[in-house]
Amino acid sequence: MAKGPAGYSGQGFSLRGEKGRYVLPPSFRKAIAPTEDDPRVLCLAKHNRWDCLTGFGLSRTEDFDAQIDREEEAALRRGEEFDRDMRSMQLWTFSEIPFDASGRFVLPDALGGLVGMTGSIAFLGGSPFFSLWAPDALYEMDQKWFGQQQAVCRQQEAEATAKAKRK
Repeated sequence: MAKGPAGYSGQGFSLRGEKGRYVLPPSFRKAIAPTEDDPRVLCLAKHNRWDCLTGFGLSRTEDFDAQIDREEEAALRRGEEFDRDMRSMQLWTFSEIPFDASGRFVLPDALGGLVGMTGSIAFLGGSPFFSLWAPDALYEMDQKWFGQQQAVCRQQEAEATAKAKRK
């Protein structure tokens, strides 16, 4: 397996297509599986604070133990409790979703239902992972932090909808 990506950046949008499939943005799928030998597996989990999913490649799991160590050290410095087992369970509880060379994948209804995804997904880069949003949930977030992403999502949503109507 190739070394994992330095980070995910950019933004994308996908309507649910034929056979209930969505399309992973090219830059994200290339980061997950940079070579033909890398598994085309999208790891998805519910974000622990926001009303969205997180996505990443299998290579990210190589850093989970170090991430837990850092988070535990930071909590102890702040004088806070840290439940190592709970955090480990949060990180390691994800679904492995295969995708094809074109980035098409099927989002399980149970996962999409957690965050209200029914017909479209907004993808936002976010360093070691990216987030997947139901557009309405993204639009409800604070514009101070998400204003640019909301504007790009609205534009991409309008373009995708117009393109779908032409078909």
